[in-house]
Amino acid sequence: MWRKWGIRHRDRLVDAALAAAVLAFTIPTTLTGYSFSLWDGAPGGVEIVTGIVTAAAMLVRRRTPWPAVLASAACACVTGQVVPMILAVYSMTAEHRVRRWQYVALVLTVVYFAVDYRNPHTDHSVYLNAVRALTLIYLPAMVGTWVYAYRRLIRELRLGVREREEIAASEERRKIAREMHDTVTHAVTAMVLNAGMARDATDPGEVDELTAVIEDKGVQALDELRQLLTVLRRENGDLAEDTEAITRLVGEARASGLQVDLHLDAPPGTLPRQVSHACYRLVQEGLSNVRKHAPDSRVRVSCEVSGDQVAVSVVDTPAHPRPGGRKVRAAPSLGGGYGLAGIRERVCLAQGRFFSGPTPEGGFVLAARIPLRGGRAAGPPITGRPDPPA
Repeated sequence: MWRKWGIRHRDRLVDAALAAAVLAFTIPTTLTGYSFSLWDGAPGGVEIVTGIVTAAAMLVRRRTPWPAVLASAACACVTGQVVPMILAVYSMTAEHRVRRWQYVALVLTVVYFAVDYRNPHTDHSVYLNAVRALTLIYLPAMVGTWVYAYRRLIRELRLGVREREEIAASEERRKIAREMHDTVTHAVTAMVLNAGMARDATDPGEVDELTAVIEDKGVQALDELRQLLTVLRRENGDLAEDTEAITRLVGEARASGLQVDLHLDAPPGTLPRQVSHACYRLVQEGLSNVRKHAPDSRVRVSCEVSGDQVAVSVVDTPAHPRPGGRKVRAAPSLGGGYGLAGIRERVCLAQGRFFSGPTPEGGFVLAARIPLRGGRAAGPPITGRPDPPA
């Protein structure tokens, strides 16, 4: 308890100790007759009052340096005690940014020299008096400037660490939000879509098949959420999906009634984890958007390695209804626009280029080029219209 109290009131305790030190240097010398004045014998009451005022000035040295500077100079002239000036010049530069502190320290150095030369208890060597004045007045002022710069550096470093911690926490929240959105949205969209198809189905076998798909998607979503929680609990978890998971996404989309063509030229294990996961999430988001906004369109999914980069895209094109085919239900959309924003962030974090926008045929495209190594993806600039809500 006392340690915490001491830390909380450390500055006040230090100031009180300095004030006590000033009193210890001035009052006893006045009472014992060892003090002297530059004006040949100041009254003892004046010396005692000057010492008390100088001690009181030490209590406010952190707020303003001038009371301590002026009082210590007066105390040196009246009582002959120069220790308060040493404390004052140090506080002037260590606690405050005083403009032209060099001139103030020089004036106090002259005062110290005069008092020291006049002191009957010391030698009267001009050289030694000058050395003591510069050493005991100007040097503490210089040390105070170094202390002030060091304290300011520590404050800036602490602020920088706090800002970096906030930025890192924000990035982690955004990362978790992206994973939660991609996992939950895709799974729930597929489950709702298959549930609607099961409600309209009349064949018991088809109903069983659709409910099995719903169960599989639910299990898959729970597994991905469990992996996400594992990553949150320990730092060495990994949620990255390989390119072979794109084949599974396309198979699920075909099972839900979408017309999907796949061109996959990225063998499993050949892409970096971050790149393959970004490709997987882009395809997942593109297929989810097709289910919501254009379930009757024809979709082409492409993922191929070309040189030192991988190109991935999901393009849907309006298609005529298939003769005798079952109409594909559109999955419900809650809006929000977080999906495309999350994919854009993933691609940018992988140093790639992202594009989303309408096609001349009236469809929509999600595309990205991601380098396999460090550096930006090559190729012409990717531009397009503003992203529609995911």
